[in-house]
Amino acid sequence: MADLTTSKLRNVALVGHGGAGKTALTDAMFFAAGQSSRLGRVDDRTSASDFEPEEQRRRGSIQLAVLPCPWNDHKINLIDTPGFADFRGEMISALRVADAAIVVINAGPGIEVGTDQAWAACVQASLPRVIAVNRLDRENTSFARVADQIVGRWGRSCVPVNAPNGAEASFTAVSGLLSGTKLGGEAAAYRERLIEAIAETDEKMADKYLEGGEFTPEELNNALRAAVAAGTIIPIVATAATGSVGVKELMDAIVSLLPAPAEQTQGAPSNAQANIVFKTTADPFVGKLSFFRVYGAPVKSNSELWNSTRNQPERIGQVFAPKGKEQLVAPLVITGDIGVVSKLTHTQTGDTLSDRANAVKLPGVEMPEPVYSLAVLPKTQADLDRMSEALTRMAEEDPSLRVARDADTHEVLVRGLGDVHVETAIERIQRKLGVQLTTSTPKIAYRESVGSKVSAEYKHKKQTGGHGQYGHVVIQVYPLARGEGSSFISRVSGGSVPKEYIPSVEKGVLKAMAEGVIAGFPVVDVGVALLDGSSHPVDSSGSSFEIAGSMAFKKAVSEARPTLLEPVMHVTVITPDDMAGTVMGDLNTRRSQIIGMTPRGDGTTMIEAAVPQAMMQRYATELRSITQSRALFSARFMHYADVPRGETDKVVTKLKQAAGVA
Repeated sequence: MADLTTSKLRNVALVGHGGAGKTALTDAMFFAAGQSSRLGRVDDRTSASDFEPEEQRRRGSIQLAVLPCPWNDHKINLIDTPGFADFRGEMISALRVADAAIVVINAGPGIEVGTDQAWAACVQASLPRVIAVNRLDRENTSFARVADQIVGRWGRSCVPVNAPNGAEASFTAVSGLLSGTKLGGEAAAYRERLIEAIAETDEKMADKYLEGGEFTPEELNNALRAAVAAGTIIPIVATAATGSVGVKELMDAIVSLLPAPAEQTQGAPSNAQANIVFKTTADPFVGKLSFFRVYGAPVKSNSELWNSTRNQPERIGQVFAPKGKEQLVAPLVITGDIGVVSKLTHTQTGDTLSDRANAVKLPGVEMPEPVYSLAVLPKTQADLDRMSEALTRMAEEDPSLRVARDADTHEVLVRGLGDVHVETAIERIQRKLGVQLTTSTPKIAYRESVGSKVSAEYKHKKQTGGHGQYGHVVIQVYPLARGEGSSFISRVSGGSVPKEYIPSVEKGVLKAMAEGVIAGFPVVDVGVALLDGSSHPVDSSGSSFEIAGSMAFKKAVSEARPTLLEPVMHVTVITPDDMAGTVMGDLNTRRSQIIGMTPRGDGTTMIEAAVPQAMMQRYATELRSITQSRALFSARFMHYADVPRGETDKVVTKLKQAAGVA
């Protein structure tokens, strides 16, 4: 649109539970706007939004997609988002740059867990929204039933603005409640409720309504638009995406009711550059693509911007307008619009691109913490050479993924929001970047310690002709408090161990601490005291005392009731109240200690527990299963604790089997 202005833009994210028909609705609007020659369908793998092979195979979205739709002299940027919880990072990115949201509900089951989570995210982002009750042409669906459920769940501010002409297979059209057309039955009742809701948003209109006055269509529409922008009215519309019923009316509502981007937003002056990068993707042909939303001055091709997040310059080549899997050459990207640029050197998702002389830094994209991990290894030497770069690029593409090397286990871990999330990322690395990886359950970074005070003596004596080797020490080991660390002190008196050899004894002890006696894990929370020893005037050396210190330490630890320690996580579960008992019962099977259980007053309960990490490795998948995806959790390292005696043998046996030791 050559004459496009900011006031004619609408940036709208479609959110909701997986399977509600968000992508089908996006495809239907894209087709209605004349942007595709045929109506795309997810099941036929022809969707304009779900174009990645992994999406086509899964028959569901795994990433956001931007589809522009010209409509009534406006441009609607539809941002389709995944509904599956593992990919909610993409929904968060979309909501960061959207000015409004369409909350899509499957008319069959009604409000589902993903719907509630999407609604909460919209509320947190303070976005105006429209509720689309979709798939109303299916059997056993009822607009009235779902509308009542919506009002019961989210309040009387949710009001139908149109009504279906029939139910199930007979649903072929919708009627606008403010269109002036004479309505009867249920539609008439909806119209009266809508007019009442509009009147309640304005004191003068409320007085007029109570006095029985009539409103002009212009009065009603202007007041409705203002109420939607303020969030005091949330319109409900009826749709059947695959039959293209109610689709054009939804697009009309987007243009007439939802807000345009503000000319100056988020503190960015309109005459200065201020852009947020909300999505990064790795295109095998074009390279790195960065999707951005313009909050300040228009962005032109062949210019330079300043990454104020990383204090680095970025050269802007050709700018593009996103259109599903395509990028169309654009002369510029105006204020409020969405664009794409390729091959930025330093920029990642969440970064701000601004002017160097007038740098601004916009709020970034806050991703949820990962809760599921897999260890990855290259299949071949060629894969090893490219693995690090491939993992880095994938983490850039999806910042809800984290890649790190575990300093304790020396494994490379890929962490994400669930098993499907991580496994899909591994698949995409193979397809997009040609790197083959194998995966396994991450190792647990156990520790060892001691349970009692013990003294031990070791004499290292070796005669080889010429100078021999001689080092003799007596040491004592004793337990320290959990988390206190380790210490080494010398209590030698009278020079029985010459002063110059004491550092060698300590060095030997520290080396031995790296490998415990139970299963070879580092020994922690132990104090070591050098008590006594002896030396030889010719044969003693630093290396001899180092060996003696190491061997004496191992001997002492093996006699000091050695214990295996495991990492314990502080786990926080947010669950619906009616599932709290199920969650508690499951946690009790995981050797957990319940810290607290707090009703939050919104129909959910927060449960906090201390749980061994070994019992949490598949918790993301298992919690989803036992709660039908209705609960979420987070976990962080808390402390190390003793493995129960009855469990230690099981752990050691399992570790030996994994290492191939009988």
